[in-house]
Amino acid sequence: MRKLPPLNALKSFEAAARQLSFTKAAEELFVTQAAVSHQVKALEDYLGIRLFLRKNRNLLLTEAGQSYYLEIRQMLEHLSVVTGKIMLSSEQGSLTVCVPPGFAIIWLVPRLSRFHEAHPEVDVRIKAVDEITGSLTDYVDIAIYYGRGSWQGLRANRLHREKLIPVCSPLLLQSGKKPLKTPSDLHQHTLLHEETRNAWKDWFAMVGETPPSKKSGPTFSHSALALKAAVHGQGVALANHVFAQPEIESGHLVQVFPQALPTNDAFFMVCRESQADAGKIATFRAWLLDEVAKDEAAFDEAVNG
Repeated sequence: MRKLPPLNALKSFEAAARQLSFTKAAEELFVTQAAVSHQVKALEDYLGIRLFLRKNRNLLLTEAGQSYYLEIRQMLEHLSVVTGKIMLSSEQGSLTVCVPPGFAIIWLVPRLSRFHEAHPEVDVRIKAVDEITGSLTDYVDIAIYYGRGSWQGLRANRLHREKLIPVCSPLLLQSGKKPLKTPSDLHQHTLLHEETRNAWKDWFAMVGETPPSKKSGPTFSHSALALKAAVHGQGVALANHVFAQPEIESGHLVQVFPQALPTNDAFFMVCRESQADAGKIATFRAWLLDEVAKDEAAFDEAVNG
């Protein structure tokens, strides 16, 4: 087993030996002079030798202290260089982000060029995975989970306050055969459903309307698929407002009714708690949260005029 003296004692000794002053060493290390003196005494006791002599109120190194100082200085300088390299590597290089396919295609990928322009030193690698929860393996730095935001040992930041809005292609409205003036008119239209939830039932309950007696229309495994089906005029979808907004802005979709159904679940950005505030992970987190804030502000402005 290696016999290593305490690192704090070595730092205090190196600073005092270089400055030949406990007072100046204390100022450099942002501690008290007594603390430096205590650390040096602890190191002398550990080594069983004297490292300093006091002559005429001057601090001098003993022969052993001088020899030890020269060795310690080199080792601490090397440790500083190695630490700097490691910290730099945590700020640069590849960053693997695990994302649900729909979130990646509709929201994240169109924005990545902005991140690359701001941070060309970080190489973002997108990994699309259906069953996302539990995907934060040793090879994944950040993941996007969908849920309530409580995952043990992980830092979770909610990305959007999810709302579900009814949308369809403007071609459905222009046909005039089946008007959409009130929520009850939806009974005459094909409704597009998601496999993982029965959101239409909750939306009808929110607006005080009886839902259709039976499910009419196709069911999709991904929300992105239901959204694209709506773009192609195949029915009315109840879509995540964030996913639908680009299609609304482009004119491919229209929001049929203003009522938006809030959900208990949302997309969350997660990473290991120990890595959340350092290096390229912190850089990507800050950028992603800023993008979300811009989205929320734009949506609120669109709704409130």
